[in-house]
This record gives sequence, structure tokens and C-alpha cells, in this order.
Amino acid sequence: MRATALRCIRCGLESPLDGAFTGCETCAEAGKPSNLQVIYDEAAFDAAALRVRGSSRAPSDMWHYKELLPIDDEHIVSLGEGGTPLLHVPRLGRKLGIPNLYVKDESRNPTGSFKDRLAAGAVSAARQLGRKVVVGSSSGNAGAAVAAMAARAGLPCVMFTTQQFPLAMKTQMGVFGSYLLAAPTVQDRWMLMETGVQRLGWFPTTVFRYPFFGSNCYGIEGYKSIGYEIIDQSAVTPDHIVFPVGAGDAFSGAYKGIAEYARAGAVDRIPVMHAAEVFGPLEAALAAGLDTVEAIDTAGATSVAVSVGSNLSTYQALDVLLRTGGSARSASNEQMIAAQLDLAALEGLWVETSSALSIAALSALVESGAIDPDSVVVAVLTSSGLKDPDVTADVLPDIPTVAASFESALAVLDESYAFDPHHPARQQA
Repeated sequence: MRATALRCIRCGLESPLDGAFTGCETCAEAGKPSNLQVIYDEAAFDAAALRVRGSSRAPSDMWHYKELLPIDDEHIVSLGEGGTPLLHVPRLGRKLGIPNLYVKDESRNPTGSFKDRLAAGAVSAARQLGRKVVVGSSSGNAGAAVAAMAARAGLPCVMFTTQQFPLAMKTQMGVFGSYLLAAPTVQDRWMLMETGVQRLGWFPTTVFRYPFFGSNCYGIEGYKSIGYEIIDQSAVTPDHIVFPVGAGDAFSGAYKGIAEYARAGAVDRIPVMHAAEVFGPLEAALAAGLDTVEAIDTAGATSVAVSVGSNLSTYQALDVLLRTGGSARSASNEQMIAAQLDLAALEGLWVETSSALSIAALSALVESGAIDPDSVVVAVLTSSGLKDPDVTADVLPDIPTVAASFESALAVLDESYAFDPHHPARQQA
């Protein structure tokens, strides 16, 4: 679908399709940073949405929706991202008291996270716009996804990170042939990235600047496919969708996709969308009735959720909450780890701790009345447990040793795990 312009989410000011990708400068000057979004001819788009909607309950990848994305066929760069499963999780649902709980498992993407959708949209746009170098700053998931997609496209990729992030993340960012550089601090990496964008015309793919406004708007178009897929894969329209939220790129993109479906008449309503956070900047903004998001003082605080552990969020995320009547709730390290272990033990899904945030925040959302426990709820799981295995390994018990006899094995099963092989049903949830 040929786009017509880029438009500020906050003020509506339009910009050319090949803009600087530094957000809305007018809003930034007013101290209210805001991202841009891609817009289309509505009549043509709505007709395409009605054609695409429901054409498959099992889309093969995100390019199943290429009619609704701003990339010409010849410029598409893909590793088969998207088409991830929407799974009913009955055992976990019973434990949480939410029987109609589903998860959208984004760990199935090529590099193990939802960021592959962002990378596919952004790198495809870079190729379409004739850019020669892509650049990003990342704690891991976005860096790996952009580096892999750039390798697929044959484009050089410069990626800024810091040494503090997990080895598995840094390894994945580096293996795809990116020019990986570790800056002294997180904000330093954003400054270096912006300098490359401004001075050398590098194509930005991820968040930069502070306060940040969000990632590349073409990349966020890739995230629309999460919203399309949730609607197309659901037997009934979900009542609620919960995302782990940092900058809110996927949150905003998925909402945009569902809202486009709704405008076209391809879905009956837009689910209420909720943000699961680490430090709660969106929750604070909602409570104070603000139209901007302010940083939370996190002096001395640490989080196991390295991918979304930001003390700040964006207007694009706040806008989704305001438009859908959603809520934001935070969760502790202990709650995230418990949710991660429950997903694995009860449903066979090992996700990154950051990803388990959408499950960890559910109890608070239900207790506050934001979610009716009898409603249909979709929690988005954003990435694989293999992204940061040390966090999980640190909380698992040591593996017990057995002698070379089966009787020894049975005794240790009982002693260490309280497992009775003669009555295995007791282990079922």
C-alpha cells in the first residue's frame, strides 16, 4: 500500500515520507516529544483491509498483510517473521483465575523476539528509500533483529550497545556481522546514534534521543501485524490485550493495526489495551492526568527486565491507553520471575523475564478492576528465555545427583521433587 505522508501522533502535522525520522520537531520544541506514524489514502486502505481480513486464520508471516504495509514488493526484506501462534493457556489461566487467557508467543520469530517485525519494516523501508547504512541502539533484542535483517538485505549495520547487557544478547547482536560498539552509558549510545543519523544520513531503526519519542515509524508499521494477527487468529474479538511496555513501539503499532481494521469495518470493536511496566511511568502519567510521560526516579533500583526496564515511556504509548481506556500496572522482579517459571512449568513456554511482565502484571490489573477475570484476555509474550538464560538459571535449584541405580533415581525424585511415579496425576494443574 503506497503511503501518503508521515503524521505526528500528537499534533497531526504532516511530513514527507523520507523525513529525518527524529519525531515531530514542533512537539519536541514545545517539550512534548511525539512520534510520527505512516498514513495512507483511507478509502484505498479500508478496501484492502476488508480483502485481507480473515483471508487466513493462520497467516504464514507478517507479509501476509503486505497490502496494509508501506513497502513495495521488490523492497521487502524478510526472514519469515510473524505468523506466531495465539495459544490458549488453560493451566496458567486456572492458576490466575482467568479461564479465557491466551498468549501471543512472539518468541517464535527468527531471532527470538517481536523486534523482528520492527526490523523487517524498518530495513525494508531503508532499502525502499535508498539508504545505505542502518543504525540502532539496543540492549539486545532490537540489535539482533536489525543486524539479522540488515544481513539479509546486504546493508551495513552499525549498532550501539553497552557492556552491561547480557552476554547472550551481545553475542546475538554481533554474530550477524553488524558493526557493534559499546558506549559508556545508555544515553551515550543514543547520542552517538543520533550523530550518525544527522551527520552521515544513517537510517535510524530504534529509539534514540532523550526524552525518547519511539522508534522508526516504518518499523512500527511492522508491529501492526501483531494486531492484525490477534484479531484474525481469535474466534471472538478479545476484550483485553496486555503488552510489556518500554517505549511502547509494539504497543502503539498493534493498536494502530487493530484501529485500522475497526475503521474499515473489519472488526467490531477495539480491545482495551493495557501496559505492563517495570517502573510505572505510564501508570504515574495516567494517575496525574498528564498528556506527557515523565521519568520516574529509579535511583538504586535494578530490574531483571533488561529489555523494558526503562524509567520513561512515550506519548505514543500513553495515547493508546487514553484511546482504549486501558490501564498501566508494574510488577516486581519476584513477580516477573514467578510468571516466567509458571509459563514454563504449566504451559511449556520459556520466555525472557521481560516478556513475562505481561503475565506478572495480570493480577494487579484484575485486582484493580481494570480486567474482568471472566473476559477474553490476550497477553503478548515478546521474546525467548534464551535471550537472558542466566536470570532463570539463578533461581532454579541445583540438579540432584543420583546413583547408577533406578531405585536411587526413584528415591531422589521423591525427596527432591515430591514426585510419585505411581500417582503422576498429582503433578497436573
